[in-house]
Amino acid sequence: MTAVHEHRRTIPDVVSDVFTHLTTLFRKEMQLARTEVSEKFGQALSGMVMLVIGAVLLIPALVILLMAGVTALTEAGLESYWASLIVGGIALLIGAILALVGLSRLKAENLAPSRTIDQLQRDAAIAKNQIGVSP
Repeated sequence: MTAVHEHRRTIPDVVSDVFTHLTTLFRKEMQLARTEVSEKFGQALSGMVMLVIGAVLLIPALVILLMAGVTALTEAGLESYWASLIVGGIALLIGAILALVGLSRLKAENLAPSRTIDQLQRDAAIAKNQIGVSP
């Protein structure tokens, strides 16, 4: 018969291990958060650059098309001021809608590091369960 030695850990050893694991977990979660925030910042920056370049190219084209619309309505028999009001009003409406949609996509909650936040909440729940704290 061989004697089986049970290795029993002391409470200070267990507490020390828990704090070591929590510290390591916290460091890894912070790395994840930095990476995710960096990705989100890159997405927002590239989106803004594309938006500016697109606006620079679209503005002259839009002016020419709006002038063509005014000319077409004038040739169809409308007074030039009515044609200008109709075309300008439609352009204003479409522009306002597009601006509101664009602003809603740039809100903070759309750029938040949601994966990191979810992971931190799961980690906190697991840590509470291992320590024995009820939620």
